[in-house]
Amino acid sequence: EYRRQRQMCIRDRLIGGSTITIQFFDLEGLDGKRFSPFGWRVRMALAHKGLEASSILEGVGFSQKYKLEFSSQELVPVIKDDDMIISDSWDIAVYLEKSYESPTSLFGTSNDFNQVKFISSWVDSQLHPLIARCVVRDILNVISPSEHEYFRTSREKRFGKSLEEVVADRENTRTTLKQALYPIRKALEIGPFLGGDNPNFSDYAIFGAFMWARVTSSFQLLELSDPIYNWRERMLLLYDGLAKNAPAVDI
Repeated sequence: EYRRQRQMCIRDRLIGGSTITIQFFDLEGLDGKRFSPFGWRVRMALAHKGLEASSILEGVGFSQKYKLEFSSQELVPVIKDDDMIISDSWDIAVYLEKSYESPTSLFGTSNDFNQVKFISSWVDSQLHPLIARCVVRDILNVISPSEHEYFRTSREKRFGKSLEEVVADRENTRTTLKQALYPIRKALEIGPFLGGDNPNFSDYAIFGAFMWARVTSSFQLLELSDPIYNWRERMLLLYDGLAKNAPAVDI
């Protein structure tokens, strides 16, 4: 019923001559670098739904949380679709799936929300901490110098050590990351994407973590022989090279 009502609203906007334009508020650093892993989940989801090209990016720096006051919270990503305001990458994906049709679902052929939520949560709890221990210091190089103190202070409080100490052992952290990625490697033996023949939000959740690293750091997380490296290359080329053409340090 929700989807039917929302589709009717969208249809009325089209009939009335108005264009569907989604405002997308995303973390942005120097030279247009977008390095939020959660932001990349949303950007790929928008592209999946055929909406990325018509969306308007509103870049938000660490010191620009005032731009998000309309959403009654301080975290990106956020989308504003007509009168709808949705924050949190998972909630945004669910909203897009229920509101906009596409040839393939964001949640797989059986709309398995539970399975995709499991993957997203696994990325948050297992991959993000490991990748942070590899690239967090490098993020200083892609944000405004005026934001360095905030970023360093907040992240060093979180880790309980300096940023330099966090990444000091990143060669060994990379080995741990390789081990943690074993289930993904095995899943890719079945098909080219986690979603099977086509990517879904499980792919975008994992890919967002790798884009976080690609945009901010030249440190190589994957070996060329790793099947996940080949998967990442396929993801980079999706939607006319949307991710591959994005400003990044590791190109």
